Amino acid sequence: MEEAIPFKNLHSREYQGHKKKVHSVAWNCTGTKLASGSVDQTARVWHIEPHAHGKTKDIELKGHTDSVDQLCWDPKHADLIATASGDKTVRLWDARSGKCSQQADLSGENINITYRPDGTHIAVGNRDDELTILDVRKFKPIHRRKFNYEVNEIAWNMTGEMFLLTTGNGTVEVLSYPSLHPLDTVMAHTAGCYCIAIDPKGRYFAVGSADSLVSLWDISEMLCVRTFTKLEWPVRTISFNHTGDYIASASEDLFIDISNVHTGRTVHQIPCRAAMNSVEWNPKYNLLAYAGDDKNKYQADEGVFRIFGFDSA
Repeated sequence: MEEAIPFKNLHSREYQGHKKKVHSVAWNCTGTKLASGSVDQTARVWHIEPHAHGKTKDIELKGHTDSVDQLCWDPKHADLIATASGDKTVRLWDARSGKCSQQADLSGENINITYRPDGTHIAVGNRDDELTILDVRKFKPIHRRKFNYEVNEIAWNMTGEMFLLTTGNGTVEVLSYPSLHPLDTVMAHTAGCYCIAIDPKGRYFAVGSADSLVSLWDISEMLCVRTFTKLEWPVRTISFNHTGDYIASASEDLFIDISNVHTGRTVHQIPCRAAMNSVEWNPKYNLLAYAGDDKNKYQADEGVFRIFGFDSA
């Protein structure tokens, strides 16, 4: 039986550190650090204590020469983080020192990055719909493939044997891994599929689409279980909480929807002031990080992200 979260008693905290808007937020595997990637060409790593108040330590990751569009942590190592940038590089960093340990120069502007669950490979997608698989140890491409359709977000299933891509055709392409042979084409939505999330229990994946719907799929049957219909704008970002009981989704609507995965009902909405770029639940606690296009009163980027889930006490 799922735990009922007292959403009404929870509030958000704001974290300020970037000079321009934050595109991506991601938690490390232990849930103790959060990384933020920004248009200001930097990433930052924040040490977050779930129950503590007071100043948060952060460290800046400098070196990219274009926007840091997406980042992801090594699923097996709490201090290693990979960043994908418009400068055509992918970089691996040590979050303790803030130093870049590896760099791969690729062919296009990178917008998507994800680790295989066993930590051995990284997949990178660029603006030209090209997928590159990097071997993490050598940090060299072992596979490149260009697709003749719009590829949006990419993900491995929990075992790492299946690779999923959301496309501009409204489909989810399912490939076997490591061969990348096509297994299935899931006709998921009537408009482009933008984002994908895998339930941490490995039962479902969720897809967010330009048709403003989020669909939930049984991963073993490839059948749609239900849809979430609260948003009215194209869905940009989705995330399951650590128990797999709740899903957060966001768009240009001025709220983040949190719904019960099993009933499809909205349990809470977090108000926000701008379109959201990234939402991600902590892998251990019910803390939701989110970042968007927030502007200050002078219409300049605020460069903030927030975390929802702190006790109001």
